[in-house]
Amino acid sequence: MHDQTQHDQTQHHQTFTLTVSDHIAHLQLSRPEAHNAMNRDFWQELPAALRALDASAAARVLVISATGKHFSAGMDLDIFTNPPADMFGGEPGRRAEAMRRLVLQLQDCFNAMEQLRIPVLAAVQGACIGGAVDMICAADMRYCTEDARFEIKETALGMTADLGTLQRLPRLISDGLVRELSYTARPLLAHEAQQAGLVNQLFTDQDSMLTGVMKIAAQIAQRSPLAVTGSKQMLNYARDHSLADSLQMMATWQAGMFQPTDLVQSFSARMQKTEPQYEGLRPIHAPFQD
Repeated sequence: MHDQTQHDQTQHHQTFTLTVSDHIAHLQLSRPEAHNAMNRDFWQELPAALRALDASAAARVLVISATGKHFSAGMDLDIFTNPPADMFGGEPGRRAEAMRRLVLQLQDCFNAMEQLRIPVLAAVQGACIGGAVDMICAADMRYCTEDARFEIKETALGMTADLGTLQRLPRLISDGLVRELSYTARPLLAHEAQQAGLVNQLFTDQDSMLTGVMKIAAQIAQRSPLAVTGSKQMLNYARDHSLADSLQMMATWQAGMFQPTDLVQSFSARMQKTEPQYEGLRPIHAPFQD
């Protein structure tokens, strides 16, 4: 058996804290004085922390929230006002290749959320702007307070959103609404966001939101980790492939991953009126590491 006994673990990073308790990971953006803007440290710390969390198999679900009045103001303006010396200079072809590589590296920070074996729940209060919209679009589910607003702000700054919003958001809400939001840079307010299907549920304030989202996370953590990760991987695959290909992949997954162990445990726990104690996913090690 793996990963049955859990102790609270908290990691303090420059831009967020990450706590794991009772199989629930909670990543809280922790720069409220800067509206949780995504500075240079953030882009280094986030993907490293997510991949370490996945490798440890310590959590079965991840909640992402933020401290302060706003979820995040997006990319820290210091990155634009004080760019690397060679970012906009030098030979055009090599400059363009370096820029393309930089954008792919930043995209990979949010790709890491989709690549996690566990579901990711985003809890948003106040402003969620620019890069923060890219971020929450890579989550499995989104929840927000009644004062939340979502802005594809890049157009108003004279650039095109480039870290996933324009690719993921049309799969979450209507294409026409995505185009309106991206062309105008107008805010999408909480009630409209719920009506459009971007968020699952509205809450009156941040405390009630975190309480509600943690209850959902606890329900997920009680389910078979193998069944949950299978559901996430099959849903993501179906989003990106044809129906026929997705059904084929589902059959292949089931042929390899479906075993009677968790099913028997589910029925046994139901008969005994207890909660099943499923084995966790196995940690990820480097190849051939002991």
